[in-house]
Amino acid sequence: MSRVGNRVLTIPANVEVKVDGTNFSVKGPLGELNRDFSNLIAIKVENGQITTLRANEEKATKQLHGTTNALISNMLIGVSKGYKKELVIKGVGYKATLKGQELEVLAGYSHPVILTIPQELKVTVEKPTEISISGISKELVGEFAAVVRKIRKPNPYSGKGIAYKDEVIRRKEGKTAAK
Repeated sequence: MSRVGNRVLTIPANVEVKVDGTNFSVKGPLGELNRDFSNLIAIKVENGQITTLRANEEKATKQLHGTTNALISNMLIGVSKGYKKELVIKGVGYKATLKGQELEVLAGYSHPVILTIPQELKVTVEKPTEISISGISKELVGEFAAVVRKIRKPNPYSGKGIAYKDEVIRRKEGKTAAK
């Protein structure tokens, strides 16, 4: 049984936390995040620490307890340190370019794929084959990185495509010629 909900979270230095009923807001050096949580979970802030308490012992409430605790932890890390995902593009002619608030990806299609970058995120293209996505919301960073990766997932036979920098692509062997 997981005990994630029972963790006591320490508020980092120079981070301001505010609880207003079910609304939870965090303000730090990198920005501000707000989120509404279920009324089944009580959030208490005391002496620079955050504790979450559940209203009852039902299974759904226990699940929400752990989820709420993890989301608050992600918010605290986001406004103090931030989140970053890096993608690598492999393949002949595959590349990415930034044009204002749009990311243009050439990934072997007859047309370039153009994605609008959300306001909350910062996207940089160090090289035409490397994309870096950063922001304060772990959810938004991961979601946008997944959308970019989905343009051309890594091919297990050739290794071409868009992959996370630390992702290991399991390679497969091709067909052998018939005798």
